[in-house]
Amino acid sequence: MIKIAIIDDEPKAIESLKWELENFCPEMEVSATFTDPRKGLLFFEKEQDIDCIFLDIEMPQMDGFRFLDQIPERNFAVIITTAYDQYGINAIKERALDYLLKPIDSDDLMKACEKVKAFQNENSIKDKFEETLMTVMSNSPNGNKRIGISINGKIVFLKPGEVVYCEGDGNYTSIYLENGEKLFITQTLKKLSEKLNDEVFFRVHNSFIINLSKVREYMKTDSYVTMEGGKDIPVSRNRKSEFLNKF
Repeated sequence: MIKIAIIDDEPKAIESLKWELENFCPEMEVSATFTDPRKGLLFFEKEQDIDCIFLDIEMPQMDGFRFLDQIPERNFAVIITTAYDQYGINAIKERALDYLLKPIDSDDLMKACEKVKAFQNENSIKDKFEETLMTVMSNSPNGNKRIGISINGKIVFLKPGEVVYCEGDGNYTSIYLENGEKLFITQTLKKLSEKLNDEVFFRVHNSFIINLSKVREYMKTDSYVTMEGGKDIPVSRNRKSEFLNKF
């Protein structure tokens, strides 16, 4: 099943679209609906398992294009639904997969759903390739292991020793390198931590993962570490004991 989210400030429009999907596109499963796009954003900060959103444009709390601006990197398809026909160019700029005018025609909806299925198949092949490539690089012999980071349409492979620390902020993470460069990725700190060797990296705080080999000082009284480069990073009370056992 392809999981769908619907964002529209009109409850009747949501119910109508749900009925159309259930009757004409049974392979589409409506997993979440929102009349307030701000609540939709909160949902997407935690939920990564949505394949497509049907998004209204004219909404009082936040218009649909502003909503998309808050999710610059996305792995789900976007179908624009609107009663107005002047948003076509912006829909293209926002990489929308399709653009449906209300009231939505059943034939147009079915064609849009076919595009979603093709999008999913293409992404599935790409994801499998990336996963294989990252696995090979991360399992290379000692000295050649790499951390694969997806960023700006490419995969950057980093040596563990290049990373000083990572700082998370909701759905985004900044990776700070020893050469002073900063990489900004649309991935949670928790998700990134799954790629990092726990013998080299340690999550000292909800917002920080550090490279243990880059720690210069640990201040016992104030409970923070100073990293190479001079950055001070707090150590959470409930992680202090485990952190000290690493040395």
